[in-house]
Amino acid sequence: MDIDDRFEIEQKLRQSEANLRAITHSIDQMIWATRPDGFHDFYNDRWYEYTGVPCGSTDGAGWNDMFHPDDQERAWAIWQESLSSGKPYHIEYRLKHRSGEYRWVIGRANAVRGLDGEILRWYGTCTDIHELKTAELHRSALVAFQEKVADHDDPVDVAYAASQMLGDALKVDRVGYGTIDIEAETVLIDRDWTAETVESLKGVRHLRHYGSFVDDLKRGETVVFEDAERDPRTRDKAANLAAISARSIVNIPIREQSGLVALLFINSAKPRHWTEEELRFIRDVAELTRQAVERRRAEAELRHLTQTLEEQVLQRTEELRRSEEQLRQSQKMEAVGQLTGGIAHDFNNNLAVIIGGLSLLQRRLKRGETHDLERLIVGATEGAQRAATLTQRLLAFSRQQPLSPEPVDGNRMVAGMNDLLVRSLGEHIRIETVLAAGLWKTRADVSQLENAILNLAVNARDAMPDGGRLTIETANAHVDDAYAGEHDIGAGQYVLIAVTDTGTGMTPDVIARAFDPFFTTKVVGKGTGLGLSQVFGFVRQTGGHIKIYSEPGQGTTVKIYLRRFYGEDAPPTIAVAEPQVPRGTGERIFVVEDDDRVRFFTVETLRELGYSVTYAASGPEALSVFEAGHRFDLLFTDIVMPEMNGRRLADKALELQPGLKVVFATGYTSNAVVHNGIVDPGTNFLQKPFTIDQVARKLRDVLDATA
Repeated sequence: MDIDDRFEIEQKLRQSEANLRAITHSIDQMIWATRPDGFHDFYNDRWYEYTGVPCGSTDGAGWNDMFHPDDQERAWAIWQESLSSGKPYHIEYRLKHRSGEYRWVIGRANAVRGLDGEILRWYGTCTDIHELKTAELHRSALVAFQEKVADHDDPVDVAYAASQMLGDALKVDRVGYGTIDIEAETVLIDRDWTAETVESLKGVRHLRHYGSFVDDLKRGETVVFEDAERDPRTRDKAANLAAISARSIVNIPIREQSGLVALLFINSAKPRHWTEEELRFIRDVAELTRQAVERRRAEAELRHLTQTLEEQVLQRTEELRRSEEQLRQSQKMEAVGQLTGGIAHDFNNNLAVIIGGLSLLQRRLKRGETHDLERLIVGATEGAQRAATLTQRLLAFSRQQPLSPEPVDGNRMVAGMNDLLVRSLGEHIRIETVLAAGLWKTRADVSQLENAILNLAVNARDAMPDGGRLTIETANAHVDDAYAGEHDIGAGQYVLIAVTDTGTGMTPDVIARAFDPFFTTKVVGKGTGLGLSQVFGFVRQTGGHIKIYSEPGQGTTVKIYLRRFYGEDAPPTIAVAEPQVPRGTGERIFVVEDDDRVRFFTVETLRELGYSVTYAASGPEALSVFEAGHRFDLLFTDIVMPEMNGRRLADKALELQPGLKVVFATGYTSNAVVHNGIVDPGTNFLQKPFTIDQVARKLRDVLDATA
């Protein structure tokens, strides 16, 4: 038979297979093949060169033993999935290298099918990607490290996080970060990361104890040795290094401007080759760790400095507060001395008039002389009234006077004071008023506001001894936030009343003290020094503001700012002239007063006025009278009393006798019926000292009022 054609074909086939085998074994790629069932039956020479295993040792399922233990299960599962589905095989895993290390490779395989679609063979490759994969893992580790240390404020925690990350990534036995004492050649390790069976190096370690590589560190050089027993720098100290599981080492020096300051160290208990990629990774981590640690230390030092400064500021502030408190106390004592001295002077003058007049009255009555008694009585009464006025000014200055505010039309009030001002100032003072159109309403105690304007007008008169012009002006004003903050008042809309004179004016130091009690520039006997302080106290108690503008020789303007009133006006009251002192018609009055002398004169006064009077010396005593069933038309009680004040007594009495009318009397404002200087609405209040006319009219008004 002629077999030339078949022989030629077979020869070409053998040549083709030889060429394919030559290519397969010479190509720089690991190539393998399997039967349709996945049985490995071919590996090229590169496989055996790379893995270092004997030929045929990985046929069948033996290839799975070449995988890293952590990758075996995953790789086998993916291979089985490809065999069952016929889909391409693709996986990244760590393959055992002839050096004994595991290196990252990428495995790929595809099925070859026949004409009928059946799988005939699987052909695959393994490509070394260790450098790329390691770089990728290192980059991911650095990103994760930066995110992790962002949550740490303590430098020790930052260094430990870096050590832990390096230990996990490099699979070493110990990683740590320590501060260097270059003179002592020591490293202080606060905390290091170690594998499970390795002891920590926490504490102070002498670098020279482990070799001469400390000299390299001083020069800023990275220290790397694969085996301490073979490196000349550590050969003599290899036993000491082996004792701490540091047969192989990488030491990265951390330098600042001052020189070597810290050390990042990596230890391996076994000899190890350190790749360039690993060293780059270690250096990157060392630099990031240095930056993070130094930043945390700087922040800690800044916090400490800030805390120290805060403590110093607080301490200094406390010292200043104590100094200011001592100064204020000294100023208070000086003011109290000035205040008591002024009070004593004025009261002595008034008491001299009262005591002198009463003494003369007593002596003349004993002699039976009745002529000229009226003049003595009038003098004593005027002295007492002056003393009462002085007390009122003291209460105004201390903002303790009770006020009864009501809506006020400033224009109408100023216009109504014209006759009073003309009589008070004299003909040599020309009075002008400038009243604003559309002036807002304010809310104040009318009598006290009139008294304040009169005080300012009298002061202006005294500043113009040769005559001059007094101008009273009203206007709407708006106080902005800046001015309000500077003068400690509320911002908003105000009614302005300004009193301006063309007098001698004030110097800045006089303006600064103008509102001080008993401060006056007038000669002795011409002023008490309480006028402006009374005006100041009233304005501040009303919730307003007062300001002085003055220049020597040019005159003075005093501006009073009172809050705008937005409510409705009270119905006008028509004053009815009282031809005589109203008297009682036998109504039953219960007087409660703890001061014996005041109680005696009050009882006698009410009896003189025609009332039936019962009295008690205390709240509990009075309450027992009510509890006994006695009934009265009106309770006249002091407010400030021991055991039970007048407010509580009135409340208890009203429970026992509903509809009982009450009048409170006191010489000092108490929170019982006066709050923030304002008399409680619906309260009948009588300020001590009171005259017979005042008490007669108050009692009559209350008794005649409908319930």
